[in-house]
Amino acid sequence: MDVKGLHHVAYRCKDARQTVDFYTRVLGLEYTMAVAEDRVPSTQEESPYFHLFFRMDDGSFVAFFELPESPPMGRDTATPPWVQHLALRVADEETLLKCKRHIESCGVEVLGPIDHTICKSIYFFDPNGHRLELAWSTATAEMVGKLAGVRDLMQADWEKTKRAPHHADWVHQKALAGS
Repeated sequence: MDVKGLHHVAYRCKDARQTVDFYTRVLGLEYTMAVAEDRVPSTQEESPYFHLFFRMDDGSFVAFFELPESPPMGRDTATPPWVQHLALRVADEETLLKCKRHIESCGVEVLGPIDHTICKSIYFFDPNGHRLELAWSTATAEMVGKLAGVRDLMQADWEKTKRAPHHADWVHQKALAGS
């Protein structure tokens, strides 16, 4: 495969300074670099921007653009807020819970942890309105294999009905038991 990993994912931000504060103080990411241009290199359009990058432990980046001459940023109102999000991996459950306590101590509301069987996650929003997830993978090789084994069948059923196929109900057993 030619694709080796994530270089960066980029989002828009309302205010670069506020974004730097959140991603360094609240999430502990390293503010690594910034690029500023008045003209977009790929399209050559005139559009001043400030592009900031936060490095993660694996060498990939979360990046943001502040666009002072563009209309105020919004969100896709036709898509529920829980759909579009950035999920970042943490090492273990202890780290996930430590992060939750720290993020809450910074005045940010946190949902979870939620047990998805294949991972446990917490959810919160950054100051730009982007939903973030911190996730600890609990998937075993056996779980991944079982999900891979039914993926095509699930997709075919989904395409016919647009309803959740039940070929992997075991993934949701904990959630179903709690309801």
